[in-house]
Amino acid sequence: MQLTLLPQPDGLTIRVDEKRLDAAIATAFKDRVRGMIAGGGAQVTLDLRGVEFMDSSGLGAVIAIYKAMPAGRKLTLTGLTPNVERVFHLTRMDTVLTIRKSAEIPAARPEGPER
Repeated sequence: MQLTLLPQPDGLTIRVDEKRLDAAIATAFKDRVRGMIAGGGAQVTLDLRGVEFMDSSGLGAVIAIYKAMPAGRKLTLTGLTPNVERVFHLTRMDTVLTIRKSAEIPAARPEGPER
């Protein structure tokens, strides 16, 4: 699974560099992102611009990450493709989660291969 960690002045951005966020990777995705946000700042942005497909397992992983956010920290989703945006809209999770249309992303620092 490919994730890119992008430090920000007020927190961090995690770019998901996978075309599919589905049952095959949802659990590993959730666990890795939870680990990445543990030491971040007040704002965590999950950049999903590379994700072309998300199933209910992927949606569940994003919701689990949202619920696991420490007190006083905020999760924002950005870069949703039309198919992924439709998943959030149909499930009405777009009324619960903060979703921005796009993000200004600084230079990337790859997280590295999964161990």
